[in-house]
Amino acid sequence: MAYVVAATYTVKPGEEERIEQILRSMVPLASAEEGCLFFEAHRSPDDPRVFFLYEQYADRAAYQAHMETNHFKELILGEAVPRLERRERAFYETF
Repeated sequence: MAYVVAATYTVKPGEEERIEQILRSMVPLASAEEGCLFFEAHRSPDDPRVFFLYEQYADRAAYQAHMETNHFKELILGEAVPRLERRERAFYETF
């Protein structure tokens, strides 16, 4: 079973392009992690302030390891999160 993370970001007005840059940088870095099975970012065609991330990891421990990487801490926690109005995450397991 894979561990799945579905995250929705609603960004502060004026921060849309910076968030897209951050996520474009994050995709190859996260995808290269040993326990990452899939990492893709999306932007809503109806609301340019809404982004959706779909991530799959080998297991919960791989996701925990992802959150300990320098690129997660710097790009997501340091750069992206301060630019968000809302960050929602849901967690699932495949079967």
